[in-house]
Formats: sequence, C-alpha cells, structure tokens
Amino acid sequence: MEYFHISSKHNTLNEVKKLLNEDCKIVLSDDAKERVKRCNDYLIEKIEKCTEPIYGITTGFGSLCNVTINPDQLSQLQTNLVMSHACGLGEEVPQEIVRLMLALKIKSLSYGYSGVKPETVQRLVDMFNNRVYPVVFKQGSLGASGDLAPLANMSLPLLGMGEVNYNGERSPATKVNAIFGWEPLTLSPKEGLALLNGTQFMLSYSIWCIIKAKKLSKLADMISAVSLDAYLGRVEPFTEGVHKVRPHKGQLETAAAIRAILEGSQIVKEKKEHVQDPYSFRCIPQVHGASKDAIEYALNAFETELNSATDNPTILPDEDMIISAGNFHGQPLALPLDFLSIAMSELGSISERRTYQLISGKRGLPSFLVAHPGLNSGYMIPQYAQASVASQNKQLCTPACVDTIDSSQGQEDHVSMGANAAVKCLQVIENVEKILAIELMNGAQALEFRRPLRSSPAVEEFVGKFREHVPFVDEDQVMYLHINNAINFLKSQVN
Repeated sequence: MEYFHISSKHNTLNEVKKLLNEDCKIVLSDDAKERVKRCNDYLIEKIEKCTEPIYGITTGFGSLCNVTINPDQLSQLQTNLVMSHACGLGEEVPQEIVRLMLALKIKSLSYGYSGVKPETVQRLVDMFNNRVYPVVFKQGSLGASGDLAPLANMSLPLLGMGEVNYNGERSPATKVNAIFGWEPLTLSPKEGLALLNGTQFMLSYSIWCIIKAKKLSKLADMISAVSLDAYLGRVEPFTEGVHKVRPHKGQLETAAAIRAILEGSQIVKEKKEHVQDPYSFRCIPQVHGASKDAIEYALNAFETELNSATDNPTILPDEDMIISAGNFHGQPLALPLDFLSIAMSELGSISERRTYQLISGKRGLPSFLVAHPGLNSGYMIPQYAQASVASQNKQLCTPACVDTIDSSQGQEDHVSMGANAAVKCLQVIENVEKILAIELMNGAQALEFRRPLRSSPAVEEFVGKFREHVPFVDEDQVMYLHINNAINFLKSQVN
C-alpha cells in the first residue's frame, strides 16, 4: 500500500506518479485539515459581517455577478451552479485521468484559499481512496473560468447526482453512495464555485501527457539508434565536441544517449562508403534534443500548477481579503500543452522519415525490407499507416491557445482553450507511440539483413525483447496484428 500525503509540501512529477497506482491512498495532513477549516471559518464569519457583495458567494456567476442572492438561498445557489454547469459532451475521460482530477482538486482545495468545508474535501478523498470515479466527458470546457463543465460532472456525485464508475461498472451515483453510506452533501457558500473553478481537467491531462512524453522521448532515442545502425548510419555526427559548440541541453543529452546505446556495435565499426546520412539520422540530436527541451519547459509549468490553488474568488484569511481574480485561467497550461504537442509531433515526424529511408531499397537493404519484393509488399503499407498518423499529428498541432471566443455575455471575453489543447495533446502523444512502434518494427527487420554483424549489446538486448512479441517477417503476413503487438511492447516498457 502506498500513501500520498497532501500537505503544504511542494510535490514533483515523480511524487505525483504515485497517484496512478490504484493501491495508493490519499492522506490529508493535519496542517492541510487545519488550513481548510480555518479558511471556511473565516469565510462564514466574513459573510455574516460583510455588507458588500462577494462574487459567486452572495452574487450570481459570470455576467450575473451583479445579481445579489438572498442569504437563505446561498446554499441553493451553489447546488444550482453544479447542476447547471454539468454540460460535458463527447467521450468519457479515461478513469486514470479522472483519478488524477480528484486528487489534484483535493490538493488545490487543501491549501486553504478556497473556503470549502473539511467534510467536502474528505468526501473527495473517500471517493479517491475507494476507487469511485465520477463519469466525466472530454468536451465542454473553455479552459477559462476553470474547467467548469468537466469539474461540474466530477462534482455531481457529491450531491447524490450524476454517474460514477465503480468496480468496472458505470452506475448512478446514488447507488454507489449507498454502498458507502455517503449522504448527499449540502453545499456551503462558495463550495460549488470552488469545486468547479480550477484547472484540474487540463492539469490531469497535462500530468498524464508529460509522463508519457518523457517515456516516449527516451524510447525515441533507443529506436532511432536501432534504425541508425540498421541503415549503416555514421556515428561521427554524435561526437561530443560537435554538440559542445552548440550546447543546447537536450541536444547534448541526445547525442550522449545515442553514443551510449551504440557503444560496442560491430556495425558502427564497419567502413562506410557514404560521406553523410539524411537529416532524419544525422540530425537526431538536434531534433530529439529540441523536443526534450520543450518537454522540460512543459514539465516546469505543470509542476507549478499542481502546487497551486486555482479557483476563484481567492480567499486570503491572513490578509482579511476575498478577491475575485483569474487564477482559474488556463493560459499557463494551454501554451505549454500546445508546445508539448508540437514537440512530440516532431518526434513522430522524424521517426516516420527514418522508416521511409529504411524501406527505400538503399544501402544494401531490400525494397520494403523483404527478401522477395514484388511477390511480397513487406513493410510498404505499415509506413503508409505511419505516415497517415504522422500527418494527423501535424493537423492536430494547430495551437488551441491562440483561439478564443466570448462567453457569459462577454464577461468572460478571453478564454484559453486549454482543455482542447490538453485532449488533443494526449491524442498526439498516443499517435507518436504508434509511429515509434512502426519504426521499431522496420528497424528490427532491417537489422536482420546485417547479420552476421551484431549491433551493440544495448540494441541487441532491446531488439531481442521486442522479438518475443513481434517476429521477423520473411513473407507477407497480416500486419496490423504485429503493429498492435509492437505498440503494446512500447506500452510495457518501464519509464
């Protein structure tokens, strides 16, 4: 059993990875509980004494911010907010990401700037710890006033509404709540707004994406090394001195990684007739390295966000202030999400180009990597499929963050579209996984035509494990089965 302790401590990505383990339980620290209670006590006292309207607490929402609500209707105001904003559309969000949404909402509320009751935070903890995952949908958020629609759908079960996934079944929340004896919560002032305002939909996708991106970046180096050796590529372009004179961090790291992977290769030592390689091989450090640097930029933004309170208004008990501001706005995530999509798409783009070179009948390799091309199409169409996915990524990489649209009668007149950026970023990354899997199929296939020469111990070990899942293809076979097995092989690799 693993425990994730929520406190004032700054958490890193590696620590947050624990939350993806279904055996992990969230534990609220005493100081987190105290911060939540103190802020809630302050808010209730402030409402009783304050004669001025407080946005979203004693007023309506959005463009209705000037409509004052009667004191005896403040709880109903928050309930109405959750119900009316639960407008999610499209496919269900994967449960792993909903799990992160719950955890990150708990973490954001625990800082004590949101005004919620301790009981509300505890119910979210109970849902997480008992693997009760609200049904949330991918579409509906503008990424501006927080992820309103998806977070509203996530919050419905607190009120005994909506649906949840539990024990592999999708059920009404009332049915699962009854199993645990959970009564519907009565929301206090500000609670609905605190639950719905925030970036936890975008951020959960961001965390999921950055974990996969870092893994695929490392795999891209390994797979490109397989292809490089199979293509009789030259290692001189990876010489350390070359990269010291243009010392981008990712570039240096990539060149070093390729040198280490190919250390001890017999093929590397073979005399090469060609003077230089195509860019897709020669410029691996520059292209992979630039993507590494972009990944690090995105990681820094995401780690800052996961250690932040992002709802509105912000309650500052120590300053005796309740301020309606804009910490829910998704622009700090939307920009790096779009950047991450582009960076990952480029890993896929150069991978597809290496595959194209491998099947082109050059450098002693047979056309389409089969012994009898013509009768056999070999690896012709896997590259077609790979090219299709690579081009889809290019289409998906139109930035979402440059788009905006008026909402709430113009009160919310600039939106980040960070939720759309998040959803398509994951699609791009999953496409890159497919592209790299197909390159590995081709690289491993081409390597066999270099026998009896051997590649490096690292490459031979990696390809040997791959061969337990995907065979050498000497005659035409049904290829989609091999492609799926190759994808699953990459999925199974440890980060």
